Amino acid sequence: MKITRRNLLAASAAFAVTPALAQPAKNMTLVVPFPPGGSTDALARLLQSHLQTKLGRTVLVENKSGAAGSLGAVQVAKSAPDGATFLVTFDSHAVIPSILEKPGLDVEKDLVPVFLVGTAPYVLAANAERPYKTFADVVAACKASPGAVKYASVGIGTLGHLAMTVLGKKAGVEITHVPYRGGGPAMNDVLGGHVDMIIGSAALVTAQLGTNRLRPILQMGRERMAVLKDTQTAIEAGFPDFETLAWWGVFAPKDTPPDIIAGMAKSVKEILSEPAVATQLQETQQMTLLLADGKEFSTFFAKQVSIWGQVVRENNIKA
Repeated sequence: MKITRRNLLAASAAFAVTPALAQPAKNMTLVVPFPPGGSTDALARLLQSHLQTKLGRTVLVENKSGAAGSLGAVQVAKSAPDGATFLVTFDSHAVIPSILEKPGLDVEKDLVPVFLVGTAPYVLAANAERPYKTFADVVAACKASPGAVKYASVGIGTLGHLAMTVLGKKAGVEITHVPYRGGGPAMNDVLGGHVDMIIGSAALVTAQLGTNRLRPILQMGRERMAVLKDTQTAIEAGFPDFETLAWWGVFAPKDTPPDIIAGMAKSVKEILSEPAVATQLQETQQMTLLLADGKEFSTFFAKQVSIWGQVVRENNIKA
């Protein structure tokens, strides 16, 4: 059989699931701007294994943590826009421009939203030995002993910290913030009784419900989750329209060609649409899958930057 250019092109088309991304000669790197073990790292490693199979190329996960997630974001922003490097990140990405004096990048200009995976409510929970059963109990305790009630978060300027700052102001009380560098250390100190409460994504809190050492007090979605059907939402607790959602998404360096952006979005959507994968994220992360492309993600992200940036500025919060 005579091998012609037409034959080669036809063969390539037959095997390339996503042509813009199928470059087996070059590895793909998913940069996670946080340490291993968290929800974003878990998502990236889930995508890694499936992308390798789908694209027929090596996919690596690189954890580049530090500076509120900006170090990893800067690394991706400075990478070649050739489909070899993507950022898999978490909700705190939207706070980078307001929380850091010198973030090293413009998150709305230096990176392109590729795909919004999904959201999950933040949840406030207390050590089960504390007397708090509702947020009203927390407010009463704070009024009785200003500054005495403490809550842990995964860091200064994270959405959990910002949400509690807003709730405290709305309730007219001071709730002392104790920041940690991750969900594990924060949870350990709450379970050990060193800190009264913890604010974290639903996944962090619900993972401990079977231990009877943690009591959920408030969930911050618009509707109650099935796994926390007996726990009030912030709206039900008297804070109209109050909502705080964790979210996960994928970004690419600016100037990445549209066909590469579309190819990555298509691949990720196909992977996360598989019933077994979707169920895994829903059960382990309590995630509501949105599976939104770059255009919808851009609108969502701009709103997040605006909302939480205003909270940071109004409360003079610095990392």
